[in-house]
Amino acid sequence: MTDTPGTGTAAGEALSAYLQDQATEFLRSLRLHRESTTDAQGAEESLAAAHSLRRAARRIGATLHTFRPLLDPEWSASLRPELSWLSGTLAQEHAYATRLHRLLEALHRLSGSAPVPGPATEPATTAVTAAGRRGWARPPVPGGDSGGSAPRGLTVGAAKAAALLERQLTLARTRAHSTALQAFGSSRFHAVADNVAVLASEVPLTGAQDDLKHLTATAEADLNEAVAALPLGQAGHPYNAGALVHGLASDTAPDAQDAPWLKVRSLLRLHRYALELLLDHAPPAPRIADASHALNVHREAAAAAAAAAQAARTPRIAPATAYALGVLHADQRHEVEAARFAFQQAWLYEAVSTR
Repeated sequence: MTDTPGTGTAAGEALSAYLQDQATEFLRSLRLHRESTTDAQGAEESLAAAHSLRRAARRIGATLHTFRPLLDPEWSASLRPELSWLSGTLAQEHAYATRLHRLLEALHRLSGSAPVPGPATEPATTAVTAAGRRGWARPPVPGGDSGGSAPRGLTVGAAKAAALLERQLTLARTRAHSTALQAFGSSRFHAVADNVAVLASEVPLTGAQDDLKHLTATAEADLNEAVAALPLGQAGHPYNAGALVHGLASDTAPDAQDAPWLKVRSLLRLHRYALELLLDHAPPAPRIADASHALNVHREAAAAAAAAAQAARTPRIAPATAYALGVLHADQRHEVEAARFAFQQAWLYEAVSTR
């Protein structure tokens, strides 16, 4: 009797093939990154290669976590945190670039000032895109994109607020770039690359009989448990003033509110990658894709709000600048609530549509 897909010997073969594909992509991206030139085109190629390398590292790490009963435990337990370190290190430069672009675009929208140029890396889309798929757009912010004119204080402070954010986030991006370059030259990175190179030719399986479907179902159960802990009833109100007030209450309140949503984002990513393996790279269901997009926007908006709040704490800034940064912080927390609403609509859409 032959094994069905996802069970027995077939499970080990499918897992090995997936990990070897990702390891090969990792090594290919690393080669492209090393071969990229120092001119403008080379810089773009280097960024694209780093993105692909980070993407492969995330998938390898997630697969080692979800399907760990099938893999050598000591080997996978030692490699997973190293892949997480690498992925996180390489993500920072892109994160600061997209965060700055998001904040400058929001200042333009709120104040009616001149539009800002895009960053070198592709900016993330806003929560409106995900929410719009469910027939809803982000509630308007007074003085912003609702059609009215911006308050004079906001118009006056927006330019200086933009300059301050650009200085702070460009400096952070430059430091992140330097950190990534140092990481590429470190013995720690070379050890990771060596392990991935071995993985490209041989996957250390244990021979355990757990099947892929069972382990994928376990990842889905963990996700559903985390989603059940979210305040989805509250998130289902598009004009969620109560939650927004809590998000603006203090420095620590947003972090406490955001943590469960960030946990769901991580678990949803694990679930997506497990399905990618199980279904042989089939595209995710619209519900999963929309929910993932909403949680990505949630994280970006929350980080942007924190950056605006941090800039507002800069000593001796003008009152008009502080005011503009305060409005910007509130706007991004509004985007956080919009993303939660979009996630709620995406996650529950399938259940509602089948009634």
